[in-house]
Amino acid sequence: MRMTSDQWHRMVDHAAREAPNECCGYVRAREGRVEEVAEAGNLRRSPYGYELDGATLLRVNELDDEGWEVGIYHSHPRSSAEPSQTDINLATYPHWTYLIVSLAQPDAASVRAWRIADGRVEEEPIDFE
Repeated sequence: MRMTSDQWHRMVDHAAREAPNECCGYVRAREGRVEEVAEAGNLRRSPYGYELDGATLLRVNELDDEGWEVGIYHSHPRSSAEPSQTDINLATYPHWTYLIVSLAQPDAASVRAWRIADGRVEEEPIDFE
């Protein structure tokens, strides 16, 4: 996945604004290049999990149906940017990318991308334009 530093910072800033709760949102991409970062509301309003609101989930499914590449992002306010067991269990779209923003190191936020399918987790690189 390729993105600009501004897109990366939008996700990190969203995570920082929502801390100590997790934030969530999505990215829309074409040919691996992110074209949009969109914030969503976390229905759980919790430091331990996220749930996209229904309108956002509907929009993301529409983008998928229209042929866009989709990525869902959420934050880990106190832990690494690696999928938790809960993240793995809830990853029901194996062709989507799951991005995790970690604020565990306050001066060095990180964002990592993952494919999660049938309980298997593989990291995908993030390149910057």
